[in-house]
Amino acid sequence: MKRIQIHPENPQSRYLKSAADVLRDGGLIIYPTDSVYGLGCDLFNKNAVEKIYKIKGNDKRKLLSFICPDLKGISEYAFVSNGAYKIMRRLLPGPYTFILSATRQVPRILLEKRKTVGIRVPDNVACQALLAEFGKPIISTSACLHDQDFLNDPDEIAANFDHLVDLFLDSGPGGLEPSTVIDLTEDEPVIVRKGKGKL
Repeated sequence: MKRIQIHPENPQSRYLKSAADVLRDGGLIIYPTDSVYGLGCDLFNKNAVEKIYKIKGNDKRKLLSFICPDLKGISEYAFVSNGAYKIMRRLLPGPYTFILSATRQVPRILLEKRKTVGIRVPDNVACQALLAEFGKPIISTSACLHDQDFLNDPDEIAANFDHLVDLFLDSGPGGLEPSTVIDLTEDEPVIVRKGKGKL
């Protein structure tokens, strides 16, 4: 695994380009978000998504989320009602994962035994810069192994994922609180997991 130290507020573009190249080549990366460190790959690379499922314990019923740069492209991947849109516009970007009904644009591997998808728009400079450089949604699941607590120490993350991922964008200590998960598939929003972020 290649470990690169990036500046949290002013990420170096050459490092972001390296990370985007890894994603394009079907590689796995660890990157900073506004909650815990994320483990990710190209949303549309089936083999890479399979690798992430394997790392996370092979349970395909487990919801894998992905990150987008803003709300603009979300309707491509999910059905967003007017009420859901209002809630998301108020809370995003921020440490929230929204569960929405998926469109046909979402790769089938993410929809095993379900028709919903988790979408995030993180409020993190390095993460947003990575999305801008890559130009497509990136899978986002917490950078911890399936039976572990959340990790925020970069050395610990590096030791755990040394032979599992290709690149680690290290921006210093991460958070220990995951995103708050809100289900917007019905008329009334349902809080599935209380995490970081005011409600």
